[in-house]
Amino acid sequence: MNQAEVIEQLQKIFNTVFLEPVALDQALDIRKLRQWDWITDIYFVIAVEDFFGVKFRIYEVEATKNIGEFADLILERLNAPKR
Repeated sequence: MNQAEVIEQLQKIFNTVFLEPVALDQALDIRKLRQWDWITDIYFVIAVEDFFGVKFRIYEVEATKNIGEFADLILERLNAPKR
């Protein structure tokens, strides 16, 4: 899986969490969307964790500046050695 494929899956997840459609791309900072708030942030992150079977620490997600960086974080988790 590559970044573009992860963003494609994030788009599907985003569309289930949010009422208003937004086209995701690498540079988009979703925290700047009008409909974004702390509760949607939680729903989105939980949906992403469930879909990809990964877990994040809150500071890791907060450190990402855009969808591209979030996709890279997901790829990092997916490619990490299993313990």
